[in-house]
Amino acid sequence: MKQTLQLKLGQSLAMTPQLQQAIRLLQLPTIELQAEIQQIIESNPMLDIEDDINSQTDDNKNSENEQASDSKQEASSDTDHFDEDTTEFQISQANTQEFGDDDVFKNPWENNQSVSKASKNTGEEQRDIFENHSDTGNSLNEHLLWQLNLSSLTERDFSIAEEIIDAINEDGYLDEGIDEIFTSLQKNLEELEKDEVLAVLNFVQNLDPIGVAATDASECLLLQLKTFPEDTAGLTVAIDIVSNYIELLANRDYARLRKLTKADDAELKNAETLIQSLNPRPGAGINKTRIEYIVPDVYVGKHKDKWQVSLNPDLSPKVNINNTYAGLIKRADKSEANTYLKNNLQEARWFLKSLESRNDTILKVATCIVEHQHAFFDYGDEAMKPLVLRSIAEIVDMHESTISRVTNQKYMHTPRGIFEFKYFFSSHVGTSDGGECSATAIRAVIKKLIAEENTSKPLSDSKIAAILGEQGINVARRTVAKYRESLQIPASNERKRLT
Repeated sequence: MKQTLQLKLGQSLAMTPQLQQAIRLLQLPTIELQAEIQQIIESNPMLDIEDDINSQTDDNKNSENEQASDSKQEASSDTDHFDEDTTEFQISQANTQEFGDDDVFKNPWENNQSVSKASKNTGEEQRDIFENHSDTGNSLNEHLLWQLNLSSLTERDFSIAEEIIDAINEDGYLDEGIDEIFTSLQKNLEELEKDEVLAVLNFVQNLDPIGVAATDASECLLLQLKTFPEDTAGLTVAIDIVSNYIELLANRDYARLRKLTKADDAELKNAETLIQSLNPRPGAGINKTRIEYIVPDVYVGKHKDKWQVSLNPDLSPKVNINNTYAGLIKRADKSEANTYLKNNLQEARWFLKSLESRNDTILKVATCIVEHQHAFFDYGDEAMKPLVLRSIAEIVDMHESTISRVTNQKYMHTPRGIFEFKYFFSSHVGTSDGGECSATAIRAVIKKLIAEENTSKPLSDSKIAAILGEQGINVARRTVAKYRESLQIPASNERKRLT
């Protein structure tokens, strides 16, 4: 077979570095975008933050004004007797003569009030004093060990307590049984008895949070009930239920509970209310992760009876080209320094163009969403219309993948709250008149029906489906169950309450 060379013309898509950068910036959340901008500014000398430039200009103006005022003050010193230092000295001297030398230093904090007022004038009075504090909490084990170090346990008991704490999971329960912990401790502690382990276990169970180091849910709740005063309403019945009949309470079998506990409806309701106030997962309340704050990308407001969308002005710092460095570039110069400046200038222009494209795309998509879902902003979730990515992609003339990137981890600040862009997209269900109803609207109707139901006879999924059918929304019982579970609403038998 003979080898030959052939020329062919064709078209193909290529992902240029500029396009890759634009796509990457488009899918970044707000917090990550700010970090990305800061990193690029630090690596590219051609980029500057506009606020920094303005602040430097203001500082230069202020210094020039100060120099001018100083020269004027020196020129008029012979005729004008007003001097800040002299006035301040005269005031302090007058205070000394009026109150005495010793009284001036009785309360040194009063003399520093001017300093605190000056600091407030800088705008710091509007900031939270805990704003810069770390919100990363300790784990449950670290929290328990911290309390253990403050106790007066012996070295032997301290070792036993450490072993027990190591066996506690994130919810606050023991992953190992007492026998396993006892066997593990026997290897290091001589003549260890099981009663010693049980005594230290009782000490650990009384640490904060109450109910920790329990073996099951009944023991956890029982430990918490023992901390209530004896005259608490329903306490005796609650202890009896938690100790022996917790499964009957979970199944809402009130008839058997009344028979077994010999309590009337009032006592049973007080006991149920008391048990519901307890925490079955005491360890989950210990903060061990950093709180993630949501920064909205756009704001939605009503102006002249029309909903309007605007970008968040604090979304990212205003970045500009540094004219000083850009002016150093010479056209015909091919030196290494000049080439470096040219490359950075080109990258800076691409970056600014990508940022501008990102903002324009987010604004377009948000505007289309608001125009399509204007009924939601007027009337709430029940007025939500069905919407898919393809509909927005056709309006803004973009690909569905681009719309998907825009709606991911992008947030909209509205009078009804802060919502992710994806919240406004949902499937549809057919209605009896041939129309369509959004799945979000159906969830809102289900939630409203359950909120208004009779708790002694809660609505079943079949009954809810029948009510929706009467309103023209054709949904099956399974669909109602799926929507109800997505709202984290329990089944009808679990929603039953004593009246």
